[in-house]
Amino acid sequence: MKENVLDVLLYLFENYIDTDDTNKPDKDTLELELEKVGFLQLEIHKAFDWLESMTVAADNSAESIQYTSAIRVFNDAEIERLDVHCRGYLLFLEQVGVLDAETREIVVERVLALEADEIELDQMKWVVLMVLFYQPGREVAYAWMEDLVFEDMEAVIH
Repeated sequence: MKENVLDVLLYLFENYIDTDDTNKPDKDTLELELEKVGFLQLEIHKAFDWLESMTVAADNSAESIQYTSAIRVFNDAEIERLDVHCRGYLLFLEQVGVLDAETREIVVERVLALEADEIELDQMKWVVLMVLFYQPGREVAYAWMEDLVFEDMEAVIH
């Protein structure tokens, strides 16, 4: 089974993180369930590390200075992994107010932390959604992004 960290994250996000269920299982229970579903232990641990780093990034973001206008220049490694569609979508999200400069940087850092050779636009959209979920005060942006992600999924299904 060819699974990666993002697949584990999506499974967790769809089934546990973004739910109103108050009976959320602990980490050990989640690990066992993920193994039963068929995810590899290495990928499960990487996903939990990724999520733990996410909360640290969100905590640091709340204390930082907000920039009113900034131009983002991607370095060679970022350009190699984020194609023109991903970079353009980040710019679009920033222009319409879904992302600010700080949140954009968290998204870029979290996408690169996935250690994938190339990131597809749909994968990046899910990362944006997960990042916004952990950002305090970004509920409206999260709801807007959630609509975008699920509208895209419905378009593919129909």
